[in-house]
Amino acid sequence: MRRFFKWTGIVVVVILIAIVTWGFIANEALPEGKAGQEADALAMKMLTSLNYSKYQNSRCIEWSFKNGANHYKWDKKLGKVTVTLEDTKIHLNLNAPKKSEVLDASTSLSKEEKTALINKALENFNNDSFWLVAPYKVFDNGVTRKVVSLDSGEKALLITYNSGGTTPGDSYLWLLNDNGFPNAFKMWVKIIPIGGVKATWDDWQVMDSGAFLPKTHQLGPITLNMGDIKAYN
Repeated sequence: MRRFFKWTGIVVVVILIAIVTWGFIANEALPEGKAGQEADALAMKMLTSLNYSKYQNSRCIEWSFKNGANHYKWDKKLGKVTVTLEDTKIHLNLNAPKKSEVLDASTSLSKEEKTALINKALENFNNDSFWLVAPYKVFDNGVTRKVVSLDSGEKALLITYNSGGTTPGDSYLWLLNDNGFPNAFKMWVKIIPIGGVKATWDDWQVMDSGAFLPKTHQLGPITLNMGDIKAYN
């Protein structure tokens, strides 16, 4: 377990150094936007382009993150996730977090160590699932939607998460094509001391369930790979 936390910390530091080195070139202030019907309509346009109803009907989603170090099998209907962090398997109960369990570990763990692993698994799930399904979360509770007029004359969708998740208050500006399909977003988030860092949403794939999910993201010099993605009913 200690090796896992140490490895995770090193990866985060390396990613932040790379992003900061690249990001200072394009530091941006959070743009002004307008909430209301136009913003909600733009959000719905994005969801429609992604086959939102197919995503809603996808019972299970599987993917991995950090080059396969984190693996997830998420039963959306039951609100349960089997998380594998290197050599440890955790069963997260999203509806009743206190019922989450460490199912398997390479060494015996104390109660405190199990609790720490469960908390880390939940934190990782919140982050790693966001990189997979963020476009589908624009009407979640506590979300503010605003439409932003870009210099190009195009419209972008500014999303702010005012509550929930691991880092409430983070904002994302979705950049869309003419059909409303998301190509990238810019971020204003607590973990990155730079405003407007851009991440692409690439290699979209149609799942067995019919939902669209992305295979990769380009974040400055870093490529984030979502692994072998599956979504089925």
